[in-house]
Amino acid sequence: MDQKEYQAYALHSFHKMPQYNYLTEEQKFNIRVVGNVLPFKVNNYVLDELIDWSDVENDPIFQLTFPQKGMLSKPHFNKVASMVEAGMDKYAMRDEINKIRQELNPHPAGQQSSNVPEIDGVKLTGVQHKYRETMLFFPRKGQTCHAYCTFCFRWPQFVGMDDLKFAMNETSLIIKYIKANPHITDILITGGDPMVMAPEVFATYLNALLDADLPNLQNIRIGSKSLTFWPYKYTTDKGADKFLKLFEKATKAGKHLTFMAHFNNPVEISTPTVKKAIQNIRNTGAQIRTQAPIMKYINDDADAWATMWKEQVKLGCVPYYMFIARDTGAQDYFAVNLERCWQIYREAYQKVSGIARTVRGPSMSASPGKVQVLGTQEIHGEKVFVLNFLQGRNPDWVGRPFFAKYDPHAIWLDELEPAFGEEKFFFEKAKENQNISSTELSYN
Repeated sequence: MDQKEYQAYALHSFHKMPQYNYLTEEQKFNIRVVGNVLPFKVNNYVLDELIDWSDVENDPIFQLTFPQKGMLSKPHFNKVASMVEAGMDKYAMRDEINKIRQELNPHPAGQQSSNVPEIDGVKLTGVQHKYRETMLFFPRKGQTCHAYCTFCFRWPQFVGMDDLKFAMNETSLIIKYIKANPHITDILITGGDPMVMAPEVFATYLNALLDADLPNLQNIRIGSKSLTFWPYKYTTDKGADKFLKLFEKATKAGKHLTFMAHFNNPVEISTPTVKKAIQNIRNTGAQIRTQAPIMKYINDDADAWATMWKEQVKLGCVPYYMFIARDTGAQDYFAVNLERCWQIYREAYQKVSGIARTVRGPSMSASPGKVQVLGTQEIHGEKVFVLNFLQGRNPDWVGRPFFAKYDPHAIWLDELEPAFGEEKFFFEKAKENQNISSTELSYN
């Protein structure tokens, strides 16, 4: 089956999908309402292979791909619902819809304000450089996905608001920036999903990196959900062999190529097609690391995570990260409180052998860095969260534990307060004392 042959269903066409009649009228209406604000796209592989339509309301992949009413606040939902019921077209609704989107924190953790660097006075709109060794590259041709996750923290890439997008074509500027920053060892090609590109297009980006004189660039990462949403990309699509040869070319060129796969639920790694795709990618010399956020309705269960990690290891993948729902989009609908995230992680971790315990988490990709919840403790009569930096804007913060007051309802770092009478966390004090911007903290 070639990618061009698959049927993709977006908001304007989802009524044509074969499973449309499995949905109640209320579900159909809710999808239309929420889908006007947050992106919706699904394809026949997801519909036919991953969703259990006999119990669709409780199905995790249905929750993962189909908009749900609770993803919008009641005022936002009602405002959009009234416009839909009035029969307004999308252009008449656009201004109100965009106002709602701006209230959903479209660029969390300083992505747009603090992470975008410059070279020779040119702002690199398709680059983020938050951590010293790693830069993210958003190729313009990779700004969509085979299907959309309902919780996606990069949802602004897909909603038609160009001022919210990260994207660029100029690989020459990317190469110049890497040369000017010799501490960069890793580039993460992301999106959207770079694997929506044809192999010939992807090759222009990859070959530019391989042909350039970049001795400091040791690792090339590809961030993709394609193994879940379209594994045919690496098995029977017309371009499958070309992609695999590109991966092999990178590894033979002496670069460590890592495919950063995104698996949310065990069912996504259960089909024969995805297992074959994993085998084909690994045969090129590339490594596959797996990651996902912990999400209510999708995987807020220790057994689900333990099952995933065991199966991933069995297939030769490396469990890498358990994330926490980012503070954007539909966070309130999907978020699990920090203590429960840690409990799920701990219970799952206890159920697997040592070779699956490579996974790190639960981790918040917040403005100062990746903050891990190590657990709760009672110290001198005060119950606290024990936290740790896995990554930081300032490299000196990495591996540095700190403490926050216990809050049973907290779902994100900015809801926490310092413990033991401190007014600010150490990283907040550091930024104030140095009197420098977040971006400068990354590079000094």
